[in-house]
Amino acid sequence: RWLERRELKPRTRAHYRTLLDRQILPAFEDVPVTAITSEAVRDWHADLDRRKPTLRAHAYGLLRSILATAVEDEKIGANPAHIRGAGTTKRARQIKPATLPELETIAAAMPERYRPMVLLSSWCALRFGELTELRRKDLDLKNAVIHVRRGVVRADGAVVVGSPKSDAGVRDVAIPPHLIPMLKAHRDLMPLRGPDSLVFPAADGVSHIAPSTLYRVYYPARKSAGRPDLRWHDLRHTGAVLAAQTGATLAELMSRLGHSTPQAALRYQHTAKGRDTEIAAALSRMVEER
Repeated sequence: RWLERRELKPRTRAHYRTLLDRQILPAFEDVPVTAITSEAVRDWHADLDRRKPTLRAHAYGLLRSILATAVEDEKIGANPAHIRGAGTTKRARQIKPATLPELETIAAAMPERYRPMVLLSSWCALRFGELTELRRKDLDLKNAVIHVRRGVVRADGAVVVGSPKSDAGVRDVAIPPHLIPMLKAHRDLMPLRGPDSLVFPAADGVSHIAPSTLYRVYYPARKSAGRPDLRWHDLRHTGAVLAAQTGATLAELMSRLGHSTPQAALRYQHTAKGRDTEIAAALSRMVEER
């Protein structure tokens, strides 16, 4: 009932449903909410698979949220889920953004129709769902702007088009000028010319491209650049680093990435190779210019 009454994105709802069915209900389905104790929550949490820290954190966070609602509804006096740090997890994998030569190699190794996807994911830091839902009317090449208004996700086997991941995801992203000629060429080669035509459709020209279709050509391309570790989503991380290196403020980065909180934007910041040396040199110039 808690899940039914929440306004959630389709993929979030599906994720919560899976957490409930596989992680939470096996332990608590037959236990009255008033009988769930702090000890029971600690025992349950301790028994969750420690090899999957993110899954443990998500399951605990969902249980705590449900029990918090029970407190608000005056069904219980206090929330029995209060294990410090259980709802958060450290990033298990250190992300290494792509370098400019690596990006160039990856793009060159991709089939021509997919090449702009690599470059927009990196230079404009678009999410996969935002990129694959782009339509001709969203691509304003005269003013060098991408209008991000929707995203596409796959949930429970269905393709769902909706608003971006957060309210901040609805945004206008300026296109770096060096990408405009490539995007114009791609647009001119699109078989469908209507304003609602997908910019990067599947082979049939009208359906949304599936991640697996893209990965079949992306994986060999990243390998050719010596980066078999570079996930598609890491191209967005790369875009955040490139934008940060221009001197953009945190607020500007939040706007470009479509984040509603500084914490979300900061997760995408990484120290690029050689950047610290540049900072040190800039500090010295401050002294020399006195």
